[in-house]
Amino acid sequence: MRLSGDSARPRLVIHRSLSNISAQLVDDTQNKVIFSLSTYDKALKTKFPSAGNIKSAENFGEIFAKEAKQKGINKIVFDRAGYLYHGRVKAFADALRKGGLEF
Repeated sequence: MRLSGDSARPRLVIHRSLSNISAQLVDDTQNKVIFSLSTYDKALKTKFPSAGNIKSAENFGEIFAKEAKQKGINKIVFDRAGYLYHGRVKAFADALRKGGLEF
């Protein structure tokens, strides 16, 4: 099954490494990235000295949800990119829901 997003429900793609997390909202109909955020960003790097744990994933999810809501995005398609739904991916997804995004 292939996931795809559109302008009404963009696809949120997550990527995690051992020490960082990044996420982006993609409109697949226009092949366009709407918004992206990462713990690599200078503004967030100070908040997350080590973003490779569950607590940081939760905080990053809340920040990402807040930024997405400011851009007018309420509903998304969550693409976990093959990662198992546990640990940091689950914590990130739960924080998105807590922040008001629906998927």
